[in-house]
Amino acid sequence: MLKRIGVLLGLVAGLTTGVMDARGAETAPLIEAVRSVDAEGKGARAAAQAFQKLAQEGPDAIPGLLKGLDGANPLASNYLRNAIESIVDRTRTAKGKLPLAEIETFLKETAHEPRARRLAFEILVATDKTNFDRLIPGMLNDPSTELRRDAVAQVMEQGNGLFDEDKKDEAREKYRLAMAAARDDDQVKTLKKYLEELGEKVDLPTHFGFLMTWHLIAPFDNTAGKGFPVAYPPEKEIDFTKEYDGKDGVKAAWVTTSTDDEYGIVDLAKVLTPFKGAVAYAAADFESDSEKPVDLRLGTPNSWKVWLNGKLLFAREEYHRGMSLDQYRMRGTLKKGKNTILIKVCQNEQTEEWAQRWQIQLRVCDATGTAVLSADRKAPPATGGSD
Repeated sequence: MLKRIGVLLGLVAGLTTGVMDARGAETAPLIEAVRSVDAEGKGARAAAQAFQKLAQEGPDAIPGLLKGLDGANPLASNYLRNAIESIVDRTRTAKGKLPLAEIETFLKETAHEPRARRLAFEILVATDKTNFDRLIPGMLNDPSTELRRDAVAQVMEQGNGLFDEDKKDEAREKYRLAMAAARDDDQVKTLKKYLEELGEKVDLPTHFGFLMTWHLIAPFDNTAGKGFPVAYPPEKEIDFTKEYDGKDGVKAAWVTTSTDDEYGIVDLAKVLTPFKGAVAYAAADFESDSEKPVDLRLGTPNSWKVWLNGKLLFAREEYHRGMSLDQYRMRGTLKKGKNTILIKVCQNEQTEEWAQRWQIQLRVCDATGTAVLSADRKAPPATGGSD
């Protein structure tokens, strides 16, 4: 009897898989039509028609739609997310069943698009709130920063509970665990405060991966903004022993500085001189133990260009827009061995008090914001030793 039941279940499972495969074959061209729309709207009519059909699909289409989010551009992603949400809402209203096992499988495959996995997570939690506490503990080091953030928050709450119970040593361990995984500045600041109250030292520059030592040179002419497109000598060669003719007859020579700001901010006006209408360059060496893709994340209120090993990664000609952590993100590839990072920082001639900042802040990290450190800069434990 049990054997017969097992055979029957196998047949049902096979039929279900067959139905889902058939639906996948039918929806695949529609998903591709949506994914083909570009940022300028080319293919928008076909995408809109495909979206209308996808939004009317049954719940078995959800796993395929989630996969369709992998690598999709923002416009296509909006179409696909809206289609998924329409199907989920209609299925719940009709008290139908969602393919929860397949959605959870998608969530656990971390190579998928982080925001698509977040959507899968939200569907699972909305279906059963206990899924939050079941799934989140395994996401403390998740490549999705949103899922990781929730996991960090959960561990922080556990630490707070232990602290309130006067279990300080246990609370400290929870805060250490959360700190090692935290990537968002607000959580890092809070955890730093908690740990320091418990006698811990926290090394923020290392945690974030800020570059702290730079070679600087200035001033080159940026009168009326003319210096931004000009390739001054540091863009052609980096030789820290050389000096050049600078703006207004001033000799431009390299100086080396190390900042003690815990967010890696280098104040060019203080280290050099508060030149106006001037260009400065900042260069740093970075030793990598292997070839690897990285993010270079810059903060500056000035116009700028960034090169990695002589390759221009990005540039922005805009003054005094403000400065914030991870304000600009660039993707580059470190080569094995010595790498050179060069930043061009242009200051204009405005005299208002708010226009005097001439600063940079740069960190090297992976796509999740996890610090990538130069091989000659060893990472300490997640938090330093206690006092």
